[in-house]
Amino acid sequence: MKVQDQLLVKAIPFIQECYSELGKSEAETNSRLADITQAIQHKGCYEHTTEELEHGAKMAWRNSNRCIGRLFWETLRVHDARHIVTEEQMAEALFKHIEVATNGGKIRPVTTIFPPVHDKGEAFQIWNEQLIRYACYETEEGLVGDPASLHFTKQCLALGWQGAGTRFDVLPLVVQIGERAPRLFEIPSSLLLEVRISHPEIVAFEQLKLQWYAVPIVSNMRLEIGGISYTAAPFNGWYMGTEIGARNFADEARYNLLPHVAAIMGLDTRRDASLWKDRALVELNIAVLHSYQQQGVAIVDHHTAARQFQRFEDNEQKTGRDVTGDWSWLIPPLSPATTHVFHQHYKNEVKLPNFFYRNE
Repeated sequence: MKVQDQLLVKAIPFIQECYSELGKSEAETNSRLADITQAIQHKGCYEHTTEELEHGAKMAWRNSNRCIGRLFWETLRVHDARHIVTEEQMAEALFKHIEVATNGGKIRPVTTIFPPVHDKGEAFQIWNEQLIRYACYETEEGLVGDPASLHFTKQCLALGWQGAGTRFDVLPLVVQIGERAPRLFEIPSSLLLEVRISHPEIVAFEQLKLQWYAVPIVSNMRLEIGGISYTAAPFNGWYMGTEIGARNFADEARYNLLPHVAAIMGLDTRRDASLWKDRALVELNIAVLHSYQQQGVAIVDHHTAARQFQRFEDNEQKTGRDVTGDWSWLIPPLSPATTHVFHQHYKNEVKLPNFFYRNE
């Protein structure tokens, strides 16, 4: 099948579904499909209208099988950055994304969509896995920082960046357009909202000197809408507490804090049967939720998130759409059996539009 035919095969069902959901008439739909068909035949591609781009991005969030926060898919703010041509403009658009999404702690779901890959054959790329993430350094005493960022930190250092060497150094943005050299941009500190972690009852928690950033802005995925691939389309919701407390802080391959939390709690770590890991994990998650709430930064606990996902399932059922999902990602990493999601079965079918990791 020719590339143009493959594009049309994906464009037609998208336009039909999108226009149906937007309440457009059959005549409008057919007229738009005729225009798209002509564009693909003559130029090999077509361009989304602003309305198509915005609703297509929302549909992609709705179709994201690994996301438990899909109840709010219709609230997604879409920043159309398809006019951008320089790295400086790209960085400014990402700074705006961080500012709008952070919103002083009242986190707003946002996606910023850069030009699609077919434009001049140049792919817009963001090297960061998340726009905001902490660096990791190799030292004589071991790794300092977030081990998940070790490789990217080395890339940033090779490009001339210099970090302070602490456990919580915010990495710069690295962007690239086509085959041009990657460019590095420091995120202005005025845009960064970080949360100091404390515990409502265990005062010794402050000895750990922990912090985390307010907004998880995923930037290592491409967005596909109607056959058109947007290789740079960072997006965010708000944190579910367990993402920080049960993964980022607790995973052995990340900050590996459970032994330190157990120590300040005076737990017996000699035997797994003492369940010291479980007790430390719960208190660490309590500390994260408490700190974000105390400092006015939006966050959701996993029980509330699961109930919200149940509402999403109910809403989708009313519209006649099947809810797909990746069960292994939807269950929370803390007490999953206490949520309805644990006891459900989901078909892990990929629907379009959707977000995909770059190598998919």
